[in-house]
Amino acid sequence: MGRVVFTLKIETEERAALENLSSKEGRTIDQLIREALRSFLLRHRPSEPGLEGVVEKLRSYRERDTEGNRAREAFIEAEASIPDPIQGVLTEGSLGPAQTKIREMLDA
Repeated sequence: MGRVVFTLKIETEERAALENLSSKEGRTIDQLIREALRSFLLRHRPSEPGLEGVVEKLRSYRERDTEGNRAREAFIEAEASIPDPIQGVLTEGSLGPAQTKIREMLDA
């Protein structure tokens, strides 16, 4: 990313504060201002494009299906009708300490 020259007019007191901070932190005023600008832009950046629309659709759906019945039915239908190629297959390292202990007790 290229840099451009930018003129900024600030108060005398602000300049003195920047010089003081620059001296204390061992960084240039330019570095301090760029860091402050990046922080400001991150806090004030616009939300992800289209995210508001997605959130609104979710709210609308939740209002139509307050109990979650349609969502539950869709989940059950998907679980019952779509084959899961690894269902019931243990993969190496997939067991945690509790599962390992239960497996040991069952195999005994």
